[in-house]
Amino acid sequence: MVLAGGEGKRLWPLTADRAKPAVPFGGNYRLIDFVLSNLVNAGFHQLCVLTQYKSHSLDRHISTTWRLSSVLGQYITPVPAQQRLGPRWYTGSADAIFQSLNLVHDEKPDHIAVFGADHVYRMDAAQMIESHVDSHAGVTVAGIRVPRAEAKAFGCIDSDASGKITRFLEKPDQPPHVPDDPEVTFASMGNYVFRTEVLLEALRADAADPESMHDMGGDIIPMLVDAGIANVYDFDDNAVPGETERDRGYWRDVGTLDAYYDAHLDLVSVHPIFNLYNQRWPIRTATPPLPPAKFVNSGTALESIVGPGTIISGATVRDSVISADVMVDDGALVEGAVLLPGVRIGKNAVVRKAILDKNVVVEPGATVGVDHAEDRGRFTVSAGGVTVLGKGVRVE
Repeated sequence: MVLAGGEGKRLWPLTADRAKPAVPFGGNYRLIDFVLSNLVNAGFHQLCVLTQYKSHSLDRHISTTWRLSSVLGQYITPVPAQQRLGPRWYTGSADAIFQSLNLVHDEKPDHIAVFGADHVYRMDAAQMIESHVDSHAGVTVAGIRVPRAEAKAFGCIDSDASGKITRFLEKPDQPPHVPDDPEVTFASMGNYVFRTEVLLEALRADAADPESMHDMGGDIIPMLVDAGIANVYDFDDNAVPGETERDRGYWRDVGTLDAYYDAHLDLVSVHPIFNLYNQRWPIRTATPPLPPAKFVNSGTALESIVGPGTIISGATVRDSVISADVMVDDGALVEGAVLLPGVRIGKNAVVRKAILDKNVVVEPGATVGVDHAEDRGRFTVSAGGVTVLGKGVRVE
């Protein structure tokens, strides 16, 4: 089960008209493509994507892109809130699964993997599930090693040398350290594997608790930690075919505008921190029927990704991720920017350190990201100084 129902408020205005997992990323993809690629590449072909808020574009993307073989019993299906337990939406990630238990009863699995839908990473989920089965744990939580100084922003895992979780702490002031390094903490990646009977019992107990927030990380995992049946899976142990030393172990929570922007910059260097070009573990998606990118009138793109159908005419693009069907006209400068599909940059315009959502038009001579004081009066400017324009905005 893939949890894809979050609102993504911290990514507004990119989530003003779409669910967070449907937000475009990396020129060709949407965020949902990373978790689905990881699961499909690992050999898992029965996937339910639990959706809720503003899910139309997400549902359409899954339905048109992620088609598996029905003859072989394979499927990836979006599952909206169905109000099976009364006239209400999901009240949390645990409640989303509880309201969708008909899916579990239909398939009768021995184990259930529950993964988040809005992280950028590569992971062979089969290795985590094998570790879970071998350990006989009730639940296994994927943990990534992060510096203790940065761990306050995450759910943190305290474990012993055997991998048993002794405490699960949500954004603690004093994060615990891993058994073999006092300067490092296990942060939860939001990926879990359960024995089915353990998950069902926990969900029923949680649903009956009026004080619960019905959240997987906030309620279900601590419950199972207290029961002594939770283990951590060290993401450092996960090896993906074709990975390099530079991008091994890469994982980014792109839950804020600055994190989303920084993750894009990780893609564009000569030796990228995250390598989209690993053909042995591809990030899968469907690309629109567009011609190749074109550079005319001495247009150039340096240290950048440029999507299909894009035309850069007499303009300069640097350190940027340019999606499909973008036009950058003569004399324009695009620097340190993320342009989503359909953006139009007019003659002599300047776009710097910015995210432009679909179909934004920057008129000739206009500027974005040059004067933050001016930008704050018109657009969203992140804490890190990234100017963000929502869908269809026209800049004069």
